[in-house]
Amino acid sequence: MEGIKKYSPWTIRSVISFLFLLSAVAKLYPSPYFAISTFEFNQLYPMGFSEEFAPYFSRILIGIELALGILIMQPNFLKRLVIPGTMFMLVVFTTHLTIETIQNGGNDGNCGCFGSLLPMTPIQAILKNLAALALLTYLITILPKKKETNQNFWVISSVTFAAILALFMLAPMQPVSATIPLEPKTSPIENLLPAATDTIAKVMKTDTIQPEKVSELKATIKTEPAKHKSGFAPYFSTIDSGKKILCFFAPGCDHCQGVAKELTEMKQQVKNFPEINIIFMNEEIDLIPSFFKIAGAEYPYKILEIIPFYKVIGMGKSTPGVKYLWNGNEYVFYYGIENNKFNKDDFKALIQKPFSELKK
Repeated sequence: MEGIKKYSPWTIRSVISFLFLLSAVAKLYPSPYFAISTFEFNQLYPMGFSEEFAPYFSRILIGIELALGILIMQPNFLKRLVIPGTMFMLVVFTTHLTIETIQNGGNDGNCGCFGSLLPMTPIQAILKNLAALALLTYLITILPKKKETNQNFWVISSVTFAAILALFMLAPMQPVSATIPLEPKTSPIENLLPAATDTIAKVMKTDTIQPEKVSELKATIKTEPAKHKSGFAPYFSTIDSGKKILCFFAPGCDHCQGVAKELTEMKQQVKNFPEINIIFMNEEIDLIPSFFKIAGAEYPYKILEIIPFYKVIGMGKSTPGVKYLWNGNEYVFYYGIENNKFNKDDFKALIQKPFSELKK
């Protein structure tokens, strides 16, 4: 029994330390700035954090996690400050995850506890936190009840400050970049009208309508949709003219490389294949040459910083992303690697359909 009491505290402290250190390090995978920016956009923005405050909060939060993972293994203010602080953080996390589970369900999605390194649903994270809280509660009861004297607060403050500073050094702050807002879509009636609307009006005003002119106008109506401003013209000036494919890729993403390769193969098979344009995330951009080598062809591209990239692709969406645009009108948007992932067979059939068969 004495042996259990002797070694149990160190075992529990080691387990808690491992969980907190893993949580902090995982939020920096695969690279600090990319991982933290993704955490901000997917976890903090939906909670109402502003673009200005989120970068500070994320780095401080991860820094505190890192510090607690270290401090739980040292003796200074262990029972009075470190363990209560660790429990408080777990309670806050668990409360947030519980609210999210009640509102949105907790069986899907990644809570972000271990970043993208170890995806975990909110329910799984709640169970993990409750187990950690139980271990910490037991730890307090078995630790010696002697008075904590000769405690060095500088150890606590120095480790915490150093951990937070390390996060700001590993993922330096970037200036907030404004994203060009997407313009609202036109009404359904406007989408049904062709670009020749003005011509039709002029013909209607004449005393007689030539039969061949009427046939020509009918053909025009069935040929293509009215032009619409997609909001992507600042990146590609001709994106709203004709059939276009707009892709959202990360250069080092295996799935993105695979989709790009499939598009290149499809281009060789389909006559009058739409022009491909790519918006790359500013992550591992040195891999762009090898990306195009894998894809089998090079395409026009732009590079956006991580947060602006996520804002353009849209909340809750991820790479690889593929949009099919015709005169600026969007007919399909594939994204991610799960339910809405790119389907080459469906996409190949879609881009060959005439306008009369398309549905928006």
